[in-house]
Amino acid sequence: MVFLNLLFVACIVASLVFYFYFKTKQFRSTLPIRRKWYTAKAGVALAVFLVFFGLNAMILYPDILGFAVAAAFLLIGVGLGVNNYKRMRHEGRYVKEEYELNK
Repeated sequence: MVFLNLLFVACIVASLVFYFYFKTKQFRSTLPIRRKWYTAKAGVALAVFLVFFGLNAMILYPDILGFAVAAAFLLIGVGLGVNNYKRMRHEGRYVKEEYELNK
């Protein structure tokens, strides 16, 4: 149980690091499609954070309220992740093309 908690905490920290990394890349980008692509990548990292936070809440608070909060985080995280993953795949197709046009 302790190992699983430490694993989830490590994944939570890693997802936050990736979120801030992609947000920084988004703000520094000058090309519009690439900016949207980094926004979608940051959204996926945020969704991963929400999912692992929900799983960790289920372990830490094994009562009905803990499961309700965890279910809310999991549902929001999965929905956000699916939506941003689709956006990331769609906009990723045009990143190289946009770069070539704006050389």
